[in-house]
Amino acid sequence: MALTEKELELNPIAKQLYDKIENKTATIGVVGLGYVGLPLAVEKAKAGYKVIGFDVQQKRVDMVNRGENYIGDVVDEDLVEIVKSGQLKATTDYSKIREVDTVAICVPTPLDEHQQPDISYVENSTKAIAEYLHQGMLVVLESTTYPGTTEEVVKPILEQTGLKCGEDFFVAYSPERVDPGNKYFNTKNTPKVVGGITPACTTLASSLYRNVLEGEVHEVSSPAVAEMEKILENTFRNINIALVNEMAILCHKMGIDVWEVINAAKTKPYGFMAFYPGPGLGGHCIPIDPFYLTWKAREFKYHTRLIETAAEINNYMPEFVIERTMKILNEEKKSLNGSKVLLLGAAYKNDIDDLRESPVLDIIEFLEKYGADVHYSDPYIPQFTHKGIEYHSVDITPESLKEMDIVILTTNHSDFHYEMIAESAQIIFDTRNAFSRVKDIKAKYYKL
Repeated sequence: MALTEKELELNPIAKQLYDKIENKTATIGVVGLGYVGLPLAVEKAKAGYKVIGFDVQQKRVDMVNRGENYIGDVVDEDLVEIVKSGQLKATTDYSKIREVDTVAICVPTPLDEHQQPDISYVENSTKAIAEYLHQGMLVVLESTTYPGTTEEVVKPILEQTGLKCGEDFFVAYSPERVDPGNKYFNTKNTPKVVGGITPACTTLASSLYRNVLEGEVHEVSSPAVAEMEKILENTFRNINIALVNEMAILCHKMGIDVWEVINAAKTKPYGFMAFYPGPGLGGHCIPIDPFYLTWKAREFKYHTRLIETAAEINNYMPEFVIERTMKILNEEKKSLNGSKVLLLGAAYKNDIDDLRESPVLDIIEFLEKYGADVHYSDPYIPQFTHKGIEYHSVDITPESLKEMDIVILTTNHSDFHYEMIAESAQIIFDTRNAFSRVKDIKAKYYKL
């Protein structure tokens, strides 16, 4: 586990870095200025550290240096202030890593077309750091990945410099816990888990986070434990969402309102946690992270059956939405082919502008495959391109709603005028139970 301050005295290099972190004279680097990296860079700068943000996208770098925010979880005024004061600057020049004392890697870790981990961004970032690695530097990986990445990938690349981990430089893993749009928990107040390769690594990384964040810092015995706990967090959610999605399918067949069932179940004060069904999974974590564990498990000749079954159920939900849509239109003696369909929402969750892995993309593909005339409206995503096709959000008016054969609520944004939609639409298919707040629904109304 971590070292005491007295034990740090035995490692002068670690002690010197520890003192710089504690008195906030350390210069902090953040590689990757996306949903994870920019909020982290901002918090570190607000805490009093000089921060250099690194990104390969010149557009992002230029926006940061102008104080222009592009991440919902960052307060515009905070970014303007720390950029103006010189606490934060961004660059595409990775040679400036030689100026930093600690650096966090916050880059994407997607899946490839075979559902296998693509850690090329982590590898490339680590190689860029290795080129300018110096004695007394702390490197922390924050990107979600499979257990073993920090010790099997990051550490060997850095040690190719001839410097030794735990003595000359220090490496830890601390998983990001960003939940875009969460009104209660953010980078600042969410508890942090830290696992270093050596006790000194853990001590240094924990010290940095305690000086920046308000949330508790929980130390674990190794990077692998920290990597596994992050996978467990999102696998837990993935599997429970799959369970409630399967309940929704079964309840529909049985003529039972699954939303009423959930509301009844959650009156139990113990032993039950409410999860809710929907049109499919989206975002950068829940649909992806469990597959990191599935992939790694093969190394140990183990088949993660529950995870893969959950993925099958969740991946089926966009198709289930289409099947329900067909049946609803059929009741009105209409075919999906040629029908005008309006999707309310494109983002993967409410009140954010994040389209990553959104199930709406699959729903659009299915609708177009069956010949529907597809439109969408999303106040957070005015336009997007998917598989080479440009889509533009349409304005919702009573007149435009009357022209639609069916309106499908796919993302329950707070900005939608639910009463007006319920008054003007012909048919509403609500996949999020969003219209439950409307007392008088004039449209023919169906729930998932």
